Amino acid sequence: MCRMARPRKPLLSRDRIVDAARALVDAEGLTALSTRRLAAELGVSGPSLYNHFRTKDQILEAVADSVSAQVDLSMFEDGRGWRSALHDWAVSYRAALTLHPNIVPVLARGPGRRPAGLRLADAMFGAMVDAGWPPAQATSVGALMRYFIMGSALGSFAGGFVDDETAYDPADYPHLGQAHLLVEHQHVVDERAFEAGLRALLDGLELQYAGLTAAPAG
Repeated sequence: MCRMARPRKPLLSRDRIVDAARALVDAEGLTALSTRRLAAELGVSGPSLYNHFRTKDQILEAVADSVSAQVDLSMFEDGRGWRSALHDWAVSYRAALTLHPNIVPVLARGPGRRPAGLRLADAMFGAMVDAGWPPAQATSVGALMRYFIMGSALGSFAGGFVDDETAYDPADYPHLGQAHLLVEHQHVVDERAFEAGLRALLDGLELQYAGLTAAPAG
């Protein structure tokens, strides 16, 4: 008589640990992540995690890098102009961060040794240099774009108001009579603000680029 094999638990792997950790951080924030809680979510003993990660910080770094890996970099390889590439990269970068806003403080520390984060920085910097930006200026462009994108993902401007018209008494705030409507239109307001800011940055960078590439008077 054949005995039915017991269903096996999925093998523990780095990817499975990172996926579970990212889901936990997405749902409950950075403070919710601990090796004990993560092990419980995965249905394993705590020491099992140490076969793949020595510390919780290493897990957080891997989660952050998994988000960086979601950013599209193809625009730096398909021959489009630097402005168009930078625009589309910024949109993709922000989209990844807005899906996982709780990990942004870890990403904001910089790429460190994270492979996907370093590939992201390398692709953007290389494309700017190849387009004619001097390395020092290309570095500044990368920093500027990162500040802007990270800042836009850390919080919602529209979401910072409350959906209560009595909260903004015209006697105290004469110009905020419609502020209570912002919450209802949060996504549209925030997306429109990001695009407006991005266009302004790119317009300014285009002026700088024109000055860098202008033929010297002679």
